[in-house]
Amino acid sequence: MDIDVDVPATFNPTKIFPGAVRASRVQDGRLLPHPCGIYFQEVPIDPLTKLAAPPYDVAEDLGCFKIDFLHVPVYDKFKSKDEIRALLEVAPDWSLLQIPSVVAKLFQVSKHHEILAKVKPTSVMQLADCLAIIRPGKRHLLDRYLGNPRQVRQELYQKVDGDVYGFKKAHALAYALVIVLQLHLAKENLL
Repeated sequence: MDIDVDVPATFNPTKIFPGAVRASRVQDGRLLPHPCGIYFQEVPIDPLTKLAAPPYDVAEDLGCFKIDFLHVPVYDKFKSKDEIRALLEVAPDWSLLQIPSVVAKLFQVSKHHEILAKVKPTSVMQLADCLAIIRPGKRHLLDRYLGNPRQVRQELYQKVDGDVYGFKKAHALAYALVIVLQLHLAKENLL
């Protein structure tokens, strides 16, 4: 199981959860901090680094459960959850997705203007579909999607055995909502 929690860039989970242990990874034979993973259960701790002794991929095999706190800097632009919720109730200016200079600043789709230009999303679901299509394992579905989005949508989010390039629908929708927030900021020249 994989749990990701999107948080502002300033969020430090170890300050809020003092008993949490930072996950680790091995690079060049050295134990280094995992970019965003935290354990809330007992896990062996390396006495020198104070990180989880087993790297995250080994720890998972040992039954450890990691939660990733993903820093999403766009959240830093807002004062409260209520402000974010209110903006998500308002449709953004979808035409901004047709402007390459705006798309270049957007989360996850910054290098995929050509797909947005073809799909021309006008809803969160269509934008989520674009996020799924940009994955290498699903890109081949673009032309079929343009012909019949509803029919292809199910296939977009279907996990194929061994498919490491698919995208969960829940992730695609969550990322699409982040982009909606960015579109609101772009409209106000705050992006």
